[in-house]
Amino acid sequence: MKKLVAVAVVLAVLAGVAGVSYAEFKKFNVYTERSARDNHYIPSGWMGDYGDLKLDTGWKENPHSGTTCIKIAYTAEQKQGAGWCGIYWQNPANNWGSKPGGFDLTGATKLVFWARGGKGGEVLAEVKDGGITGEYADTDSASVGPITLTTDWKEYTIDLTGKDLSYISGGFCFSASATDNPDGFTIFFDDVYYE
Repeated sequence: MKKLVAVAVVLAVLAGVAGVSYAEFKKFNVYTERSARDNHYIPSGWMGDYGDLKLDTGWKENPHSGTTCIKIAYTAEQKQGAGWCGIYWQNPANNWGSKPGGFDLTGATKLVFWARGGKGGEVLAEVKDGGITGEYADTDSASVGPITLTTDWKEYTIDLTGKDLSYISGGFCFSASATDNPDGFTIFFDDVYYE
């Protein structure tokens, strides 16, 4: 019976049905491997100088675990004139609060992610969860930053204690500025999950 319930939950996620919650998983993945069935959010919310960004969700060189990680290259050319960039991992894709989606992550106490820089010294202004506004707004948000990366993988956590996580469509987000990274950067993320 437990296997049937687990299969039903996975099928609901794959079908994009809202209502799946953290309580059913105890570890709720944002990203594990490229195209993993339990990646619950999509890197669709490109912000700021989005034309300066290049994303590879299946980078195979030196992942933290498994066979792939996320590689993000930023040129800092300021093609849109914003002076900063960022990407939201959203559910559903491109959801800026105008449609239902998201997940109930009640019970999670932290958001964990692993990150490293290509050269070291790359500065992330902020890494966060939640914060999507609009008709279907996230119920809360939390963040860390600034973070200066090294070339070694390092685990980071965002404390979610006391946060209302009953509806989160913005599962993971980073932002960085051209001022902090005038020559651009290459950064890597892996093993992003709620726990």
